[in-house]
Amino acid sequence: MKEMEVRKTKQSKISKVDFSALGFGDVFTDHMLSMAYGKEKWQKPKITPFGPVRILPSLSTLHYGQAVFEGLKAFHAKDGSINVFRLNDHIDRFNRSCRRLCIPEVDKQTFLDGLVHLLKMDRAWVPTQKGYSLYIRPFAFAADNNLGVHVSHTYRFFVILSPVGAYYKEGFNPVRLITAIDHARSVEGGTGAVKTAGNYAASLLAAHEAQKKGFTQVLWLDGVHRNYIEEVGTMNVFFLIGDELITPHLGGTILAGMTRASVIHLAKDWGMKVSERRIAIDELIKASDKGTLKEAFGTGTAAVISPIGLIQHKAKTLTINKGKVGELSLKLYNAITGIQYGEKPDKFGWVYKIK
Repeated sequence: MKEMEVRKTKQSKISKVDFSALGFGDVFTDHMLSMAYGKEKWQKPKITPFGPVRILPSLSTLHYGQAVFEGLKAFHAKDGSINVFRLNDHIDRFNRSCRRLCIPEVDKQTFLDGLVHLLKMDRAWVPTQKGYSLYIRPFAFAADNNLGVHVSHTYRFFVILSPVGAYYKEGFNPVRLITAIDHARSVEGGTGAVKTAGNYAASLLAAHEAQKKGFTQVLWLDGVHRNYIEEVGTMNVFFLIGDELITPHLGGTILAGMTRASVIHLAKDWGMKVSERRIAIDELIKASDKGTLKEAFGTGTAAVISPIGLIQHKAKTLTINKGKVGELSLKLYNAITGIQYGEKPDKFGWVYKIK
């Protein structure tokens, strides 16, 4: 990897943190990784104390949104090591997002080595309690300082770390969703399949309106017909109808989630029938009316598995599994978290272990 500059903090903040009452993304560790791009190459990476980043009001990203990010987690394993879940896959997806936003890709080995060094420096920040983890947020953004819509010539790359608890206030309890009728998040050919800031900005109004009505999140339908299910605001989504586990196919409008891929892999390994296909909201309603809709759940790095207890679509309310956690949801949650915390064998090679 590139030679790395390391500057340690003079005094750790860790003693001021209550690790028994962590929220999500509110607290940050002592250090951060950064790297600048200029003259057509990424410069030497640095690890420095976590702190402010100096920018000008003319920063290109503030005006035109050329920014991407990732989200992954590190876990305190049973054997005392740090387990990073699907690290290589996350780096690959980060670089796919970069390509879509015309941001120069980050060398995979440089990314990997820098992150591992950062995690070793701040390993005391990895929570030891089950259900808690260290959230890892890599991101990159355009750093030119002029107005005018164009691909930037300079960029900044950072990785920051945050010890976290549950993402949803419900914890591992069923969430309530409402379909978005008046808003669209993405269409084919857009940026729905990558982790770019604009996707989340586009989802905020619908999510805010849903939460004011007492729902946890939005269930997004396709942007053309407003009929085919795509994803939840921060998660991919699965439905167990009869003996078939169904998730919307990757048609360029939804994110290829790592937890989604893990669920598909596990379910097939267990001998289940798994389908990646279009599923209309009408099909879901019919299955609910017939009593064949057994479970629904969301998947994502932040929540892992999030059971869905209720879906509201226009005047129709679907109560799923009597609003309780389903057997499959619980089995998948236990299987994935068991691998993440080193309590179960990692037979698929999903864990990057740091001693």
